[in-house]
Amino acid sequence: MIQHIMLVASREFRQIAGTRSFWITLLLLPGIFVLAPLTKRFTDRSNTETVMLIDKSGGGVATAIRRQIEVGEQRQVLIKLASYVKRHDLRRAAPEAIWTRDARWFGDADVDAFVAAGGLKAARASIAKIAPEDARKFEAPEPDYRLVPAPPELAHAPVATIDRQLEPLLRPADKSGRKPIDYIVLIPSDFGTSPVVRLWANGQPRSSFIAVLQGVLTGELRTRFLRSHGVAADTATIASAITPAISVTTPPEGSGRERVIIRSILPLASAYILMMSLLLSGSWMLQGAIEERSNKLIETVLACVTPNELMYGKLVGTVGIGLTMVLTWVACGLFAAFATQGEIAELIRPALEPVSSAESIATIIFFFVAGYLMVSMIFLVIGVMSESMRDAQGYLTPVIMVIMIPFTLLLQSILAGKGGLLLDVMTWIPLYTPFAVLGRLGSGIPAWQVIGSGAVLVAFLVVEVVLLGRVFRANLLAAGARPSLKVIMGMMRQRT
Repeated sequence: MIQHIMLVASREFRQIAGTRSFWITLLLLPGIFVLAPLTKRFTDRSNTETVMLIDKSGGGVATAIRRQIEVGEQRQVLIKLASYVKRHDLRRAAPEAIWTRDARWFGDADVDAFVAAGGLKAARASIAKIAPEDARKFEAPEPDYRLVPAPPELAHAPVATIDRQLEPLLRPADKSGRKPIDYIVLIPSDFGTSPVVRLWANGQPRSSFIAVLQGVLTGELRTRFLRSHGVAADTATIASAITPAISVTTPPEGSGRERVIIRSILPLASAYILMMSLLLSGSWMLQGAIEERSNKLIETVLACVTPNELMYGKLVGTVGIGLTMVLTWVACGLFAAFATQGEIAELIRPALEPVSSAESIATIIFFFVAGYLMVSMIFLVIGVMSESMRDAQGYLTPVIMVIMIPFTLLLQSILAGKGGLLLDVMTWIPLYTPFAVLGRLGSGIPAWQVIGSGAVLVAFLVVEVVLLGRVFRANLLAAGARPSLKVIMGMMRQRT
């Protein structure tokens, strides 16, 4: 019996593996890993926006705005550098440096100290002493804004003509080759007496840019107000610059909500790959079963094997196809994580840590295979009950909808960190158990739920194979209209 089952499984495997669609699907993910960096290089557009400052009030306001923009950019560099140093364990490069702190946020004083110590250039030099390769890998974040000088004639342009003179800068002619300026800020000569400052934006302005302007301009207005009421200039400046020193405490890197997301990457990817490979290999198996019936090949096959051997062989062959796809994709993912560099490797590498234990690997394998058998059995029975793909769609569409819609809700709940009743209920519904357990491995699932839901799933698989096996055998040689639900239920009750 086992020999016949493996013979059918081998035939099913070769039949599906010989199709062009199988190889296209199999090589799709490796192709994405190869092409993604190249595609990003050629299609990635800069998000840096240009800013032009025209200060008719003496230049002090423009200087303050420029400094605030530069501080913001250096802060982003410092945050990313600190995270990079911690991830690669490079603190020994400069133990006392600001960028070796375990921090998520840096105040203006920290940023000023970072710049005074040489900024990114000095940090790279320190890192290069202990890890030359890693020093070259760090890439500073793209700046949000780039300051461009204003033409001298705009400093003395009359108010009545300023809009006309700025038009070529905001919307240059197509043939000029110049890029439009994103923001032009005009601080009028009477700023302080009047709080009005003009802003020309080439589209909807970023809220972060408006926040920078409001912060700087508010401080300048307060300074001038205090000075106009007899407060000494130095005192007024200090008073306007007073801001709260907020001590930010966040969970360590890899904990809190970030921990849930990072730990959930691989489990959710397993659930998603299970879903996609099931739909693909199941559809191939279903199409093959329909072709065997329509070409009258099923009679020839049944002359060599029993119906049960045929059913089990097809299931084993389909599981083999699915596991081949999954193992190939996993191998590509591991290669991208440990043999390459870049954003993909940086994302996959930490995500592997939460599922590196033997228990986690065994859980993933068990629920993956169990889920494959459960859904493949449904596809197989649909194939033997259908005379054509058109007939199969009548069964297939509602089955896919029943699986896909709750699966989408499952993914959304896990990524949102909501958990709750929905995930608990889906864990105990056998049709969704593999997806729910795999998805919850990252966010945390009690061991008793894993064991209990696994036992329920095994019991369901046994009942499914027995009942749907009767439907399979009853429809192998049947002809005519597709059976109704009532007829199918009757087939399940018949002992053969």
